[in-house]
Amino acid sequence: MDTAPFIIERRFAAPIETVWDALTNRDRMKEWYFDLAEFRAEPGFEFSFEGGGTDGETFTHLCRVTVADEPSRLAYTWRYEGFPGESIVTFELFPDGAGTRLRLTHANLHTFRGDINPALASSNFAAGWTSILDSSLAPYLERTTTQASA
Repeated sequence: MDTAPFIIERRFAAPIETVWDALTNRDRMKEWYFDLAEFRAEPGFEFSFEGGGTDGETFTHLCRVTVADEPSRLAYTWRYEGFPGESIVTFELFPDGAGTRLRLTHANLHTFRGDINPALASSNFAAGWTSILDSSLAPYLERTTTQASA
């Protein structure tokens, strides 16, 4: 069983404060991530949201913020209602010239037992996070940064 975390890095042409705001402001998050009823970047804050799997199924995600070091690090637990396992998602932000380098680590994916429930296989998380960062967050930050400089 592969226990290695999934790690992906991207560079965005947006200041670190803008990227942090995108990751932690509920109103901004719903534009590129999920529509959360409530979110606060405070350790101990619990939140949930509905999200789809690869075969059209819907999962209730249950999360709890564990780290909120503005503007450089946000982490939260990630589990599914009715399924075993708990993982942790960590966003790390690094200034990179006029932009920001983001490193996302999703650890403990093996606890979801993707060998038993293929919808929760590690490969699906790799595809999901790649799509979220490249097809949702990147265009959102590009629009936001363009509007701010106009």
